[in-house]
Amino acid sequence: MAFAGRRDAPDGPDFTVLKRLARDQLIYLLEQLPGKKDLFIEADLMSPLDRIANVSILKQHEVDKLYKVENKPIVSTSDQLCFLVRPRIKNMKYVADIVNADKAMGRSRKYKIIFSPQKFYTCELVLEEEGIYGDVTCDEWAFYLLPLDDDLLSMELPEFFRDYFLEGDQRWISTVARALQLLNSLFGPFANTYGIGRCAKMVYEVWRELVEESEGDSQARRPDISHVFLMDRDVDYVTALCSQVVYEGLVDDTFRIKCGNVDFGPDVTSSDRSFKVLLNAQDKVFSEIRNEHFSNVFGFLSQKARNLQTQYDRRCGMDIKQMKNFVSQELKGLKQEHRLLSLHIGACESIMKKKTKQDFQELLKTEHSLLEGFDIRESTSYIEEHIDRQVSPSESLRLMCLLSVTENGLIPKDYRSLKTQYLQSYGPEHLLTFHNLKRIGLLTEQAPGETLTAMESKVSKLVTDRAAGKLTDAFNSLARKSNFRGISKKLGLIPHVDGEYNLKLPRDMAYVFSGAYVPLSCKIIEQVLERKGWLGLEEVVRLLNGNEFAPTEPLMEENPAWEAQRVILVVFLGGCTFSEISALRFLGKEKGYKFIFLTTAITSSARLMDAMLEAKV
Repeated sequence: MAFAGRRDAPDGPDFTVLKRLARDQLIYLLEQLPGKKDLFIEADLMSPLDRIANVSILKQHEVDKLYKVENKPIVSTSDQLCFLVRPRIKNMKYVADIVNADKAMGRSRKYKIIFSPQKFYTCELVLEEEGIYGDVTCDEWAFYLLPLDDDLLSMELPEFFRDYFLEGDQRWISTVARALQLLNSLFGPFANTYGIGRCAKMVYEVWRELVEESEGDSQARRPDISHVFLMDRDVDYVTALCSQVVYEGLVDDTFRIKCGNVDFGPDVTSSDRSFKVLLNAQDKVFSEIRNEHFSNVFGFLSQKARNLQTQYDRRCGMDIKQMKNFVSQELKGLKQEHRLLSLHIGACESIMKKKTKQDFQELLKTEHSLLEGFDIRESTSYIEEHIDRQVSPSESLRLMCLLSVTENGLIPKDYRSLKTQYLQSYGPEHLLTFHNLKRIGLLTEQAPGETLTAMESKVSKLVTDRAAGKLTDAFNSLARKSNFRGISKKLGLIPHVDGEYNLKLPRDMAYVFSGAYVPLSCKIIEQVLERKGWLGLEEVVRLLNGNEFAPTEPLMEENPAWEAQRVILVVFLGGCTFSEISALRFLGKEKGYKFIFLTTAITSSARLMDAMLEAKV
């Protein structure tokens, strides 16, 4: 599906229907417990819930008081308690403690557990073990998809990455498949589905079973989305490990965007107050700078401020009628835009102060050297200095992982040295972290006396056709490698530019990393769409450890009149970065595509490292 020249991208589907469906279902579940009740909400469901049904809506349906699920005695006096929680063992024990405490006191109440997005058998087992299975009623709030923006859907499941890629827990596979089926039923049918990665393939197979069960629901409709691409996070760790330099990515790295919202503190607001700001396309200022390289943002904001001042100055010389129209039609919008402009200027200043303290340019230089494979010894020394200065446990770990993934593992001497220095600097409790990173393939050690790349070349001579796939899988499971250098060369991920890369008028997706690197995940998607499949990418697929798939049915006939043919749903399993979103938005403008993103959660290098540092709950 290649397009000659630049074309306007079509509008994507309207996802407000997803919010309405989720809200209606939640109201229905609350009404299953008639009368006044207190609602206990798990902390990480509070922000998503607020985007779907605010407090006033809950109050309309007889929710009396709201409480956070936390480890302290409850103070509720209500005769009906409702718990809105994720399907986690610790939550079942929390409910069990409340019910058993009531029993011990001879108190009788009604208890309802609403699982979001679904209930797992393990939870029922825990309730049974705790002796309260018959005392509670259970329901599912099938809240799979939260629209964060016009083109961005999140499942808000940050634990997906650790559960699947580290622990091998497949419980969320069916959840993602159900989310896809919901989209398929509303905006499908999806005829052209591509993907790569073991998890992607499992999700695809479960989803196809759901499609077959509901065959005929949407087959006669013209689809709003024509192509779907599923990708595992472990196909491309490099992009997630790199520092973000587009505005939205930097805001996320600096202030941590949560559920589409960001809290700007006093350092941004220039007051003693903090402001919670919703970041999406409705913010006129943000929508114009979100995908820009940070070096361009201040110039844009300065021009925007001058334009606003010019519009305010129009008031001079107005007669009474003109002033009345100005106040009623324009002033409110200008004031709102002015407030947002002030906040984004404050955010830029705060980012610059923090990044200057961290010697950001030196950090980016080191990352670019690692991506290109130059000055590896100097980069290793930079990482050692980073550890010695105790800059940050997760930052030091991130750089070690980037070195490992780009070099297909560390040589044993460097691995032992960096590990020893890290443990001495940040504490021996991180031994488990190193175990986790090795297990997941983020920080590995090359085989003594022979690099993994050399081992791979020997095995590849034996594996010459698809019939030997089992041998390839067995080898991959023993030594999970990134093969980054080989993939980078095959796909041209490092641009060769004469002179400086033009960040004001970027020519490709590499601008999201200052022209140093085209995100691997985005390049794969671009290539598959242009080739209408994996033909010609066999070597890249082999280096990515396989598990690719493409449509088995005939492709949808190309017809320029069908806007849907240019609307592509990209599904990231294990998290998606704002850098990848910006890169694909750029590609969409260049090629006339409209990309829509579905991710298990927004991720970043910090979130990736946090997942390895945390204990499993």
